[in-house]
Amino acid sequence: MSKPHETASRRPTIKDVAERAEVSLKTVSRVINDEPSVQTSTRERVRQAIAELGYQPDPSARSLRSAQPYALGLVYDNPNPYYVIAVQAGVLSVCRETGYGLQIHPCDSSSKNLASELIDLVQHSRLAGLVLAPPMSERNELVTELVAHGVRLVRIVSAAADPQDGSACVYVDDRDAAYDITEHLIQLGHSRIGFLWGGKSHGSSWERYKGYEDALREYGIALDPELVVEGDYSFDDGFRGARRLLALPDRPTAIFGSNDEIAAGVLAAAKSSGMNVPYDLSIAGFEDSPFSKQSWPALTTAKQATQDIARHAAHRLLQEIREHPARELPNEGFSPELVVRGSTAPPRPKT
Repeated sequence: MSKPHETASRRPTIKDVAERAEVSLKTVSRVINDEPSVQTSTRERVRQAIAELGYQPDPSARSLRSAQPYALGLVYDNPNPYYVIAVQAGVLSVCRETGYGLQIHPCDSSSKNLASELIDLVQHSRLAGLVLAPPMSERNELVTELVAHGVRLVRIVSAAADPQDGSACVYVDDRDAAYDITEHLIQLGHSRIGFLWGGKSHGSSWERYKGYEDALREYGIALDPELVVEGDYSFDDGFRGARRLLALPDRPTAIFGSNDEIAAGVLAAAKSSGMNVPYDLSIAGFEDSPFSKQSWPALTTAKQATQDIARHAAHRLLQEIREHPARELPNEGFSPELVVRGSTAPPRPKT
């Protein structure tokens, strides 16, 4: 049996695990691949040896030795780096737990050749499946073509309820959370509430706008088109959109940005105009990005557990890959929660 000091100065190998557990290389391989033909006591002994040695299987080597690929792909196109980092962290954590590799693939969601690009990616990189982030996940024709070519995938989508469209997904109820944010502003006494869109190619932008619209309607506040500005999920668009709204003769007393980066741009625009936030202008964002807590004042927002959402998407993809379910499994939903901080307050009384 190998001694601890023998592997301390180098990366442990599958042979080290076999010697520590006193089993064959084939048995270790079966445990790593989660094959059922291993006795429980032997499986536990191998897993203990793996843990003691800190052994990590090489996914690319496993894929080359086996007909089954052991790597996942994460496909995204999003200008918000905080969102992308959180999604990557969530998927990567599951890959590390299960011995899978991860290939990250940023792309242009508007490309006409995206389907063939992703099919080639799966085939040439020997990927077991893809996690599709928005907005690719919400392009139905893309999803249909990928599935038709045998690509296993799970989508992260914005939806008020389970889409039940035959394609595996994790869905986020942005609409209800946007309603809660708008309702919060209304209950503070605001009726002139501006809304800054994210990119219209993202389903989340539409869902958040619908939530804003629903709250205004249910509280009997007429929707003023002048208070709605199109843009993208970026600080710069938040700054530009806010400057446009604040230049109106009857400017808003509150602005709801479709994400925290937009809201941060609004905050910068307000401060550059000498406004006191939240007393001259209330500001709300969405997603609870790290800087939403660090800005001054801290941003009222909707807490979206992006990393957990990505983890669930990766687990669901592995379930699809390993179990090949004969029936459609239920999709899991998440609901972002309102977080009230110092950027919102009642409007100043009119003099």
